[in-house]
Amino acid sequence: MDCFDTCQATLINAKVKGSKEHKVTNGKLCVNFAYLLKEEKLEQAFFENEEISLEKSLNILTTKLKNTKSSSVLYYKGSGNLGVMQNAPKVFFGQYGATFTKGSLCDGAGVRGIEEGRGFNTNPPLQNLLDSDIILVWGRNLSITSPHMYKLIKDKTFITIDPSKTQIAKKSKIHLQINPKTDHDLALLMTRFAHMNDMEDEENSNSWNQGAKDFLDLAQSKPLMSYEKTTGVNLQDVQKAVDLMKDKKVAILMGLGFQKYYEGVQITRTIDSFAAYIGLHNKKAGGVWYLANASYAYDNQFETRIKKEVDMVEVDLDSYNVVFIQGANPVVSAPNTQRLINALKNTFVVYFGTTYNDTCELANLIIPSSNFLAKKDIRLSYGHDLKAISNIVQSPHKNTISEYELSQYLLKEFNLSPLKKEDDIISYYQNTRVKLPKIKTFDFIEELDIEELYYKKTKNNYYFLTSKQKHTLNSQFKVDDCLYINPINSFKDNEKVLVKSKYGSATFIIKCDTNIKENCIVVYAGAKNANYLTPPTSDEFANSAIFQDTLVSIELLSSS
Repeated sequence: MDCFDTCQATLINAKVKGSKEHKVTNGKLCVNFAYLLKEEKLEQAFFENEEISLEKSLNILTTKLKNTKSSSVLYYKGSGNLGVMQNAPKVFFGQYGATFTKGSLCDGAGVRGIEEGRGFNTNPPLQNLLDSDIILVWGRNLSITSPHMYKLIKDKTFITIDPSKTQIAKKSKIHLQINPKTDHDLALLMTRFAHMNDMEDEENSNSWNQGAKDFLDLAQSKPLMSYEKTTGVNLQDVQKAVDLMKDKKVAILMGLGFQKYYEGVQITRTIDSFAAYIGLHNKKAGGVWYLANASYAYDNQFETRIKKEVDMVEVDLDSYNVVFIQGANPVVSAPNTQRLINALKNTFVVYFGTTYNDTCELANLIIPSSNFLAKKDIRLSYGHDLKAISNIVQSPHKNTISEYELSQYLLKEFNLSPLKKEDDIISYYQNTRVKLPKIKTFDFIEELDIEELYYKKTKNNYYFLTSKQKHTLNSQFKVDDCLYINPINSFKDNEKVLVKSKYGSATFIIKCDTNIKENCIVVYAGAKNANYLTPPTSDEFANSAIFQDTLVSIELLSSS
C-alpha cells in the first residue's frame, strides 16, 4: 500500500498475520492492512455499466486502442499500490506511444526540494533512526501514519513541528505549533539559533562551507523578532528545541504538508539545508527521512520509452480520446474535482484496479486487477530500506488479471517487445543488495522567493490543511468527510457549513477539535468534497499538486 511503513504479512494457519521477520512490521499489521483484508474486491468487468466477461473487456480495450491515435490515449497511473510489478503497464503504453502524466498528487515538490540539495532522494538506513537520540517530527503525524516505525522509536525524545496538536505532538517534549506555509522561516530561525550555539557541521565544512555561510546569511537577513510573527511560534520555544538537539544524534522525519504549496520545492530545500547546516547528513546515526526514491540504486526492470508527458495536475482529460486509469481515484484525490468530473464525462474512460471507487462511476470500461494475495510483487519502501515480499497465497479470481499479465497480453496483441520473465524480475529485486549513496556535496538554498500566505490571512478566513488520519489511506477504507475546526471559532458539532475558496465551494459537516490551531481548518485525505476547494494548478518546478495553498471562508448553513 501507499504508506511509510510498508508492512509485510505472512500466512499462518490460513490467516494473514504480521511478519516477525520484517523488522518494521515486527509481527503486527497496521489497521489499514486489516481494512485491506476485509475490503470488497473488484471481481467483475463492466462495459457501459453492464457486466461482461474479462475476455470481452480485453477485446474491447484492444479494439479501442487499435482504433485510436496513440498520442490521444492518456496513461494515468496512481499510487494506490506501489509494488514494483505495478509498473509493468508502463512498458506497453510506452511502446504503444500513449501520452503519460508527469508530476505528483503527493510528494513531488518535496522530492524535487531534496534532490536540489543532495542530487538524489534516498533515506538513511533504518538503523540510523534507531540509533538516534532526538526525533524531530516535521509535519508528520508519526504515530498515526507510521505506527510500526513509531513503536521502534517510541522511547526516544521527540520534538514536533505541526499546526495541529497531533498525537505525536502530545507525546513530544516540545511542540512548535507553527502557522501553515511558514516552515521555511522556522528552518531559517532554527539555523540562527544553531549558529549561536556553535552547532555548524565541522566534518563537511571543507566541501560545502561557502554554501553554509550563504545559507546563514539568508537566515540572518530578517529581524529576529519577525520570525516569531510569521511562524506564530515563540522564540524561546525554538531556542529550547535547538538546545535540546545540541550534541545529540538527531533524526528529522519529514511529512508532506509543508510542500503542498506553489513554492514547496523551496520550502523543503530550506528544511534540508538546516539539516545540512547542523550536520545530519552522512552520519552513522540520525539523518533526514522523506518519501525516498526506494528504487534509486536498482536497475529499472521496466524501462519505458515515453514520447510525450503532460502535467498530472493541470491535464485536460477530455482532450484525449481514451483515458486509461490504473490504481487511482482522481475524482476524489486530484485537485479541481468538478473539472475532472466534467472532463471524464466527455471521454472514453478505462479503469483498471482492485476495488470499485468513485472514479469507476464515470468509467466506460472497468477491468478488474487481481488482488495482492493472488499475484507476485515486491514493495521497496520509501519510509525505510527494507523490502516487503508478496507471494501468491490465493488463486486469482477467474475474472481478474494482474498488471504483468495485462501488459504481456497487450504487448502480444500489438506485436511489441515482451516483458522480461516475471520470476526474473521478482528475483532481481529480491536478491539484489544496493548500497545507499553518500552525499558528496550539498547545495544550500541561498535565496527565497515565496509568496507568503499569511499576508492574505484575515480574521474572516482560515488556512486549509489536508491531513492523514488513522482509518483512511488516501481515498480508501473509512473515509472521514467532516471538517475539523477549533471550537473557539463559535462553530458547533454537526453544523452544516458552506466552505469557499477562490477555486470553488463545498459543503461539510463540522466536527469541533481543540487540537486544531485556531486559524486553521482540517479536512482529512480522501474527503469527497475537499478538492472542490483546492488550486487547479501545480507548483513552480515539479508538476506537483499544491492542495494547501489557499485560504477559505466558512458560512453556516444549518445548525444541529
